[in-house]
Amino acid sequence: MNRFIIAEPQNCIGCRTCEVACALAHPLGDGTEMLSPENFRPRLKVIKGARISTPVLCRHCDDAPCANACPSGAIVRHADSIQVLQERCVGCKTCMVACPYGAMEVTTVPVASGGVLKSRATKAMALKCDLCIDRPAGPACISSCPTKCLHLVDQQRMASVMKQRREQAALDLPQLPL
Repeated sequence: MNRFIIAEPQNCIGCRTCEVACALAHPLGDGTEMLSPENFRPRLKVIKGARISTPVLCRHCDDAPCANACPSGAIVRHADSIQVLQERCVGCKTCMVACPYGAMEVTTVPVASGGVLKSRATKAMALKCDLCIDRPAGPACISSCPTKCLHLVDQQRMASVMKQRREQAALDLPQLPL
């Protein structure tokens, strides 16, 4: 089972702190530029409704439709998650169409050559939650959430939740969230 992040919508206040933390954890380009509206590209999106808000993230599907649809093999399973290999991405947007959660985004970024930006040269990048795989502290969105509504779900946590739900069902108690 792949790991993934799940949100408790009843606890989300729609502050978008998770989006900011994500954008800061994944700078585009060389990472030296300041965060601005032009380069603000978090890998999750907070959706706000009239009564509820929640972040939408990649679910790292076990049989990932985005990976199955990718013609260049840029989306792979690695370390119990689904990752994008940017060097293989051609920007075809097939992954966006295939994702049932709307968690994929394809964007373009300027291409650097020898430390100097080429004029008008860009590279397409497929962006999605990567569970901050290169960040030792783990996913930035989870640690930044003021209401602690985001949780990393792994096989151990899933087994524990399923055990609790079976016990609750047997005792006819209300269900607990993930």
